[in-house]
Amino acid sequence: MTRVLAALRLLLIVPLGAAGAQATLDTLRLPALRQAALANDPRAAQLDLLAAQSALRLRNIGAEVRPALSFESQGQYQSDVASIPISLPGVSLPMPPHDAWDARLSAQQKLFDPTARPRRAVERAQVAESQARVRTVLYSVTESVNAAFFTALRSQAQMAELETALTDLEAQLAVADARVEAGTALPGESNAIRAELLRRRQAVAEQGAIRRAAIAVLSDLVGRRIDQAQPLSPPDLSGEVASASASADLRNRPEYEQFERSRDVLRRMDEARAARDRPRISAFGTLGYGRPGLKFLSDRFDSYWMTGVQLEWTPWNWGTTGRDRQIAGLQRAMVVTEEQAFTAALRRAVEQDLASIDRLESAVVQDDQIIALRESILTESRAQYAEAVITSAEYVNRQTDVLAARLSRAIHRVELSQARAHLLNTMGNEVR
Repeated sequence: MTRVLAALRLLLIVPLGAAGAQATLDTLRLPALRQAALANDPRAAQLDLLAAQSALRLRNIGAEVRPALSFESQGQYQSDVASIPISLPGVSLPMPPHDAWDARLSAQQKLFDPTARPRRAVERAQVAESQARVRTVLYSVTESVNAAFFTALRSQAQMAELETALTDLEAQLAVADARVEAGTALPGESNAIRAELLRRRQAVAEQGAIRRAAIAVLSDLVGRRIDQAQPLSPPDLSGEVASASASADLRNRPEYEQFERSRDVLRRMDEARAARDRPRISAFGTLGYGRPGLKFLSDRFDSYWMTGVQLEWTPWNWGTTGRDRQIAGLQRAMVVTEEQAFTAALRRAVEQDLASIDRLESAVVQDDQIIALRESILTESRAQYAEAVITSAEYVNRQTDVLAARLSRAIHRVELSQARAHLLNTMGNEVR
């Protein structure tokens, strides 16, 4: 009787002690872990790096409107020079020197460049596309967080059920030991319960190892150490899933932004190609010093300058602009086909997720019914065991049936929550 009372006290004290230990720790929540993992991923820095690169390129394009300065110098000697084959008495005709020297500073100022604005638009579109691609890559991190989180949560739920069953068996072991000491039962009664206790402690240790590994993965993803004793809070996503299923909107995925940005890049590049065929006007000026300078018959060093306006225009390029537009049109068609294929794959994934959710919701309801029936049988078996009508092995079998039903319900509940989170992830909706 002393051991029975001790076991009963254990039934009351252990759950309260565990609850008190958990109350001192903050629970881990899926939305916070997802946000932390996204912020911790090294690739998140690429968003700012891409923006910085684009700003420098835009500054380079903007610098083209400023005068372009260049300096050139040259010295040469030539074997023959121009001469006037006329001989007049008393007149000495000038002969240019065989050596020539020249140093000049040139400046060019664009007056009208129709390509500047389209090229800036192309640059902005390209950096937006690159950033959208980075966001698409980062989005895969959320699924990694989901997998590790629900693996740890599943092990946590199974450990809770196993530890509850251990408490019950320990209480029954005390009863069996009392009977063996009183000589009313054989040692096999106690040994059967002890063997089952050892097997279940092995299961608890196995689930504990799985949970520790999953928590370690989460710690690496979020970039901070997570206490192994920190409990996980299962998210309630039923309302969000109902809202997402009603809207059936798949455009929240970051891939769609990437598709749109790719189309925008092609449109901007098409405009830039068309701008290259328009006339460009610039002013130029040159200041120089040399021999013979602009007076090619002079043999003296002299300074000179010149200025003017330059027009550049290629009205005919053998159809290259038209072919470039056709190439851009084909590229846009390729982007459309990729988007259509991605949408079809998402629809199939959503249908699978919805089917899994329906199956698991039904399974959870049936689990409650199965547990109620198993517990009623266990209640009868406990009374029979107390009256020594059944053996400890038979009682362990009944208790194992209840444990199996409880474990199945715990797993189904976690799988249901994971299926809901996966559906929201597939549709691109935020998990809150």
